[in-house]
Amino acid sequence: MLNVIRITLLLLSFFLLATGCGYRMVGKETHLPPGLTSIAIPTFLNQTLEPGIEVPFTHGFLRDFINDRRVRVVDRTGADSILEGVIKSFNIYSVAYDQSGLATEYQTSVVIDLVLKKSTGEVIWRQPDLSESRWYRTSASVLISESNRAAAVQELGRFMAERIRNRFFHNF
Repeated sequence: MLNVIRITLLLLSFFLLATGCGYRMVGKETHLPPGLTSIAIPTFLNQTLEPGIEVPFTHGFLRDFINDRRVRVVDRTGADSILEGVIKSFNIYSVAYDQSGLATEYQTSVVIDLVLKKSTGEVIWRQPDLSESRWYRTSASVLISESNRAAAVQELGRFMAERIRNRFFHNF
């Protein structure tokens, strides 16, 4: 009888500890101001001489926030907040050469200004001069070189979007 009581108390203690120890779903906590439940991410402005460079960066941010699902990504008219981006610079530099002096690797770098506003226009935060760089290899084939360049630019967009999303939800 004493063993049954001990086992019952042990099970009851285990149950109380397991249910009261603070377990919670991970990845849904945010530190957003109250009332921010949706975001619009309009096409970034391109202030560079690189045509179309705003597209992979805007898509990177949209994809990252849509996949996260902690806030709804909607158009500007239905959003509580608006994340606006301006691509200030985009540069490509050769960084490695073969024996004949031809470039074999390039570094691409970008600088973006970001502003998060409430739908009323009030600025919530600014992230000026967000910069990042990626290297990519070139090839004798123009198609491979351009494919590597495009992949590096997309990776830049994804990485920058992830950094800002983390700030958006965890370090507000």
